[in-house]
Amino acid sequence: RLYQIPFGMPNCEADESEARTLYLIGDFSAPAEFFVTLGVFSFLYSMAALVLYLRFHSLYTENTKLPFTDFCVTVCFAFFWLVAAAAWGKGLSDVKAATRPSTLISAMGVCQGEGVTCNAGTTPAMGLANISVVR
Repeated sequence: RLYQIPFGMPNCEADESEARTLYLIGDFSAPAEFFVTLGVFSFLYSMAALVLYLRFHSLYTENTKLPFTDFCVTVCFAFFWLVAAAAWGKGLSDVKAATRPSTLISAMGVCQGEGVTCNAGTTPAMGLANISVVR
């Protein structure tokens, strides 16, 4: 929900000395929420399956439908995990594009004047976000 993130833009005009507040553009929360929700459900299912395997092993081995159902649910989780990782990868790519310093500078009106030079101090570190997609 980048549209909720404000950042201050200096006002270089002589009559106004206060900084203007701008907001980022974009809402990329849906892919992240899908990714996290699927991770939570996968964890809960794996804990339930672990209890089933360890505590009710005889029920699991005697019933022929239970292993097949477990296999089908696991395949579904694997497929949805792939989809969620791809969706979060695209969402992260969009977040990076929206928060790129050159994009932010081009959106600032004070940086468009003649003789004005604007540059970003540092580039945002996205290493941990990249790792979240790789997992």
